[in-house]
Amino acid sequence: MPPHTEATFLFLLLLCFFSATAKGGRFARLGINYGTLGDDLPSAARSVHLLHSIGAGAVKIYDANPAILRALAGTRFRVSIMVPNEIIPSLGVNASAADAWVGTNLGPFYPAVRVRYLLVGNEILSYTSLANSTWPFLVPAMVNIHRALSARSICDVKVGTTLAMDALVTSFPPSAGAFRSDIAEPVMRPLLRFLHKTRSYYFVDAYPYFAWASNPSSIRLDYALFTSNASFNYFDPGSKLTYTNLFDQMLDAVAAAMGRLGSGDVRIAVAETGWPNAGDLDQIGANVHNAAIYNRNLARRLAARPAVGTPARPGAVMPVFVFSLYNENQKPGPGTERHWGLLYPNGNKVYEVDLSGRRPLDSYPPLPPPDNNEPYKGKIWCVFGGDRKAAANATTVGAALAYACGQGNGTCDAIRPGGPCYKPNTLVAHASYAFNSYWQQFRQAGGTCFFDGLAVQTKTDPSYGTCKYASLTN
Repeated sequence: MPPHTEATFLFLLLLCFFSATAKGGRFARLGINYGTLGDDLPSAARSVHLLHSIGAGAVKIYDANPAILRALAGTRFRVSIMVPNEIIPSLGVNASAADAWVGTNLGPFYPAVRVRYLLVGNEILSYTSLANSTWPFLVPAMVNIHRALSARSICDVKVGTTLAMDALVTSFPPSAGAFRSDIAEPVMRPLLRFLHKTRSYYFVDAYPYFAWASNPSSIRLDYALFTSNASFNYFDPGSKLTYTNLFDQMLDAVAAAMGRLGSGDVRIAVAETGWPNAGDLDQIGANVHNAAIYNRNLARRLAARPAVGTPARPGAVMPVFVFSLYNENQKPGPGTERHWGLLYPNGNKVYEVDLSGRRPLDSYPPLPPPDNNEPYKGKIWCVFGGDRKAAANATTVGAALAYACGQGNGTCDAIRPGGPCYKPNTLVAHASYAFNSYWQQFRQAGGTCFFDGLAVQTKTDPSYGTCKYASLTN
């Protein structure tokens, strides 16, 4: 750039640095992730009202949705906006594209909307398919977005990206935390350098639920829910620090990994955390009881002043966003994906929780007892579970049936003419058989019983006469 332009940019950069330093980066109250992958969700205006009702102090949205941003204008919520994965390469190679994105998606709403974070990409380092097309452009895209903000004298918006825990190759014990070798030098080192230089945060998606559910015999449930007593604390032999909960372990593993790359001073924020309130039959511990306990304890913990921090970072104040505002019925994947919400789509609470953390734990009403904290041992089938409206949509059901039958070997042989399950010759009956046949073949490889919301799991054997539905015992 021309000398005078560069000098102007450096002046604005310094101005922003000292302005941000003066503000201190304090963060009040838990935030919440506001996703929109549902076909029955309340309006943006009503959603903002509901954010107030649960005591949220901030909100993270997954794109620059104009309706949501207009609804947030004039409120006190701190707002985080995500930049879509698919535009990262263009933002990384074209500073003008980054400037245009900021001008179009932030300009009309700032400062009426208290935007505090722009997060470039969502867990892109979890997808090795993006290693060549997107990873190299992540940090350049963040740099260009930051430059576009500085050029507009926007000094109180931090730029970051969200990373899952699988960015680490080692997370236990926490002191041994280390990044994967494929990203440590080419991506993480320049990313951490940028976060340090701009005084931004390492945004991690930290879910104790997944760590516990994948190894419930070795990790105590109460340790994951912040309810463990001192006799079950974990002593890290490397750091000599004692841990009382799994959440702190995960965050300190990230801190250790950053320290290994010489960036132990970069602050940590939690872009997503939470606990599912329901799930599939074979998903352990996903229930209202555990979800309420986790989020209530998290809120109380983060509301404490002085801040608790973590064993490796005592007193650290960090932004934390709970996942999520609603149960979202169009999210693909296993059942838990559609059951992280604090609210049902009609706005009713799944359970009582105050994200401000002010409400005493003993003031909450009783919770339903957990009914799936032990692994389910019986047989499970996957069958058509759509309502009458879905059943009447022959195009949608037919497409799902065709997909299932097109996978694997002999998936739908039994429902061909003359086959033992051909009759009754109805789309719904054939879909049930096909869904189950597909799922039984591919469930161990990650196949799900979903089919765009048309399928559900059942403990009841749907076999009839000579038509036998296969099932594997968990």
